[in-house]
Amino acid sequence: MIKYILGSKGSGKTKWLIDNANEDMKNGDGNIAFVEVDDDHIFSLDYNVRLINATEYSLNSINSFYGFICGLLAMDYDLHKIYIDGIYKVLPLNIEDLEYLYKRISKIPDAENKEIFINVDYLKSDMPESLLENCIELTNE
Repeated sequence: MIKYILGSKGSGKTKWLIDNANEDMKNGDGNIAFVEVDDDHIFSLDYNVRLINATEYSLNSINSFYGFICGLLAMDYDLHKIYIDGIYKVLPLNIEDLEYLYKRISKIPDAENKEIFINVDYLKSDMPESLLENCIELTNE
């Protein structure tokens, strides 16, 4: 299911995503997709991780982002994890969008067997009670 990776700028959210995607691939945890808004991390990721540049898909609303995630889940039965980095740079996501996305994806059959990690520019204190158990907050320490 969805986990929101929280933290202020410079807290290591991107590094956390890359490190975890590489570790999951090394451990053979099924197919892994890594979505970003540029190709800056092409050499940081294990070559078996499917790298997808989100800017090539004209994401312009929460519904297009939801459809994009559904397409990823539908394309590959063995896709176990999706890491999404920096989507907020091309698609402003407010708290209501994050709640909406969580509710919509939770209704997809088999979604509970997948993990989707989304890096967002919020802190745990910004998040509503309904999403707190789905948040991982990183700090600058």
